[in-house]
Amino acid sequence: MATTPTPAAPNDLLKLENQLCFPFYAVSRQLTKAYQPYLQVLGLTYPQYLVFLLLWEHEQLTVKELGKQLLLDSGTLTPLLKRMEQKQWLSRSRDPRDERSVIIALRPAGRALESQACDIPNQILAKMNLTPPELDTLRAQLHHMLTQLT
Repeated sequence: MATTPTPAAPNDLLKLENQLCFPFYAVSRQLTKAYQPYLQVLGLTYPQYLVFLLLWEHEQLTVKELGKQLLLDSGTLTPLLKRMEQKQWLSRSRDPRDERSVIIALRPAGRALESQACDIPNQILAKMNLTPPELDTLRAQLHHMLTQLT
């Protein structure tokens, strides 16, 4: 007569509820999802929005600088940037000082999206229902964790 093995007591360290990674994963997905309706109006994907945030601040950056800031490699960025260039939002050109380097520069159509995107952060913050001090604390903690992991 075969006996059914008794399941081992779960290791508390391996319970989903005790994982730090899961809430980050779930929040990241939900936060990105919250951005979608606002970005869809502008015809942007979330990664394109992140590129624009940097370009609206700096006007032009190299692919390497964009990758460093966004924690993305050039293999991920290049197709994204090519699609954005096709939409006339930005230009890509070789750096005359270093032919290996590609400069990404904002074009007028890309600059025009900035005014349309201005209220997106406020819309997202309203959904999160955080006080300014809570937001500042959370942002500081996340930046600290990110620097520890990169």
